[in-house]
Amino acid sequence: MKTPADFPVLHTDRFTLRKLEERDAEAVFSYFSKDEVTRYYDLESFTDLDQALEIISRWAERFGKNEGYRWGIAETATDKIIGSCGYHNWDKEHYKAEIGFELHPDYWRKGVMSEVLKPVIAFGYNEMNVNRIEAFYDPYNFASKSCLEKAGFMFEGVLRQAAYEKGVFCDAAVCSMLRDEYMKKQSLL
Repeated sequence: MKTPADFPVLHTDRFTLRKLEERDAEAVFSYFSKDEVTRYYDLESFTDLDQALEIISRWAERFGKNEGYRWGIAETATDKIIGSCGYHNWDKEHYKAEIGFELHPDYWRKGVMSEVLKPVIAFGYNEMNVNRIEAFYDPYNFASKSCLEKAGFMFEGVLRQAAYEKGVFCDAAVCSMLRDEYMKKQSLL
């Protein structure tokens, strides 16, 4: 079982990607309580701070069992959490993991996810040893689609009524990036 001390910290020019802690619950609640954040998410908008504590605990448990990583995105200057990014559905047998992220609306369209995805993707290939990183998103979530494509993900298609969320069947768009595509992109930099 991994310990919190084992949690990797990643850095970008503006952000520190770190383990989320109970002290971050108010910040997590501040964005997960917004309908515009949860609109395309597989959970309802938070109405209670305990929901933020619960999701932080769930992500920590997943890490402890070596089932995934979820980094809090903290502004380096203030250590304020503005979102999260990480891996779930880590299938070690098939060398793949699903990436997901969310961000407080105050930080949308400011290049945050483009900056943050770089070290998170590198971690997936270099530390988790995955061959495929995939992402599923609502086909109408054009911002996520654009962000993923900018990071190098390739659109694969739409899985019709692949999920049941918030009382309705919904489609899921899927995109992915393969290790050799990532390596080729890195060699061009």
